[in-house]
Amino acid sequence: MKLSNQNKVALITAAFLLVAIVFAFSCAKEKSLLNYEYNAKTGTPPVYPAASFAVISDTHLYDASLGSGGAAFEKTMNSDRKLLLDSQDLLDYAINEIIASKVNFVLVCGDLTKDGELVNHRIVAEKLKKLTSAGIAVYVVPGNHDINNPDAVKYNGDTTEPVASITANDFARFYEDFGFNAAITRDDDSLSYVTEPVDGLWLLALDACRYRENVPGKHEIVSGKISQKTADWTASVLREAANSNKAVIAMMHHGAVEHWNGQKKLHPDYLIQDFVNFGNFLASWDVRFIFTGHYHAQDITRGEYNGKSIYDIETGSLVTAPCPIRYVEIKNGEINIRTETIVDRIYPGTDFAPNATAFVKKTVMLEAANVLRKFKVSEKDIAVITDAVGDAFNAHYNGDEKPSLKKTLDKSKLSLWGRFVLGQQQYVIDGLWADQKPADNNFKIQL
Repeated sequence: MKLSNQNKVALITAAFLLVAIVFAFSCAKEKSLLNYEYNAKTGTPPVYPAASFAVISDTHLYDASLGSGGAAFEKTMNSDRKLLLDSQDLLDYAINEIIASKVNFVLVCGDLTKDGELVNHRIVAEKLKKLTSAGIAVYVVPGNHDINNPDAVKYNGDTTEPVASITANDFARFYEDFGFNAAITRDDDSLSYVTEPVDGLWLLALDACRYRENVPGKHEIVSGKISQKTADWTASVLREAANSNKAVIAMMHHGAVEHWNGQKKLHPDYLIQDFVNFGNFLASWDVRFIFTGHYHAQDITRGEYNGKSIYDIETGSLVTAPCPIRYVEIKNGEINIRTETIVDRIYPGTDFAPNATAFVKKTVMLEAANVLRKFKVSEKDIAVITDAVGDAFNAHYNGDEKPSLKKTLDKSKLSLWGRFVLGQQQYVIDGLWADQKPADNNFKIQL
């Protein structure tokens, strides 16, 4: 039976209402908060000591011995925005750049490998040794892809075959020289730890990944949360830091502050569960900065809570254009953050940079098209809408979005049905193009 446009509108309206009810119910359930120990004391927070460090994230290293062609591999490449076959070159280039910068240490904010494959972890650990051999300390946290991942496979033509992944204990062993051996204390309930990279500065490395819940034959769990035990351990760390007059920065794979207006609705899995209260918890203890990854975008945003604040400094993926490295310097009561991109420098004299940017847009468009087809949107309408979605995500991945560059979407080219569906999702395009303060790539503030 063919539905009229009026009936289609009624049906889609009912569907969206149902989704809204389910979403509201899920949010209500998430308001069952952990018992965070907030710091109620007032006073002058510890002074941040001088430090210089680099930040990279989502390196997603992939070894081509697991396959580099065939229908199954192409399907994987077209379903995401990762330059997998260039991942080793990109990491090597970034390491050399960081060594030349002469920073004190490096933060790696999770998703070190494509999907937690044993062979890929071995390669990452070996490459990171080049930094420690140069006298630059390295501190890592796991991402959702890195441990006990059922998506760890190799590619054989049209099919895939499972390969060995690693456990949480394996992760701590592989990366023992990149944070774990230097830890002042470690959490018994996760891979979280604390270290002191320079005198007077504590690094709180938080593991919010849910690898213990992964199930063979399913995809890995993308979302993040911490347990009550980890929340209690974190509070004890922050209390000790305050008593010892230690300034604290944090790092975690998942976001602690919403990075664009609508992210919690479209992509809640990229924010730690109960992120508003979690951010408030950290800020109450004068944690001014948390370095994150996961979303593959260059973005800095600030969460404000009861007169205190925390900056969530998200670093884009090293394998997603523009392939950024952040450099952070704390000096004379000021923090200065600058960004270098390597997509335009790694292969001089080639079209790698524009092709990499086009690849990001293409994969985003393919993903958006698959969603729109579920709502019976015509292929003609899909082409118009996904072009706008692809541009919006590219703008957000690069950071410092310029709304003046946003192309006007000609809704007259859409059917009634296409205009209705676009109207329900317009917040995504608008939200991604809106550049929330502060600046995303280069940023300086007084502490």
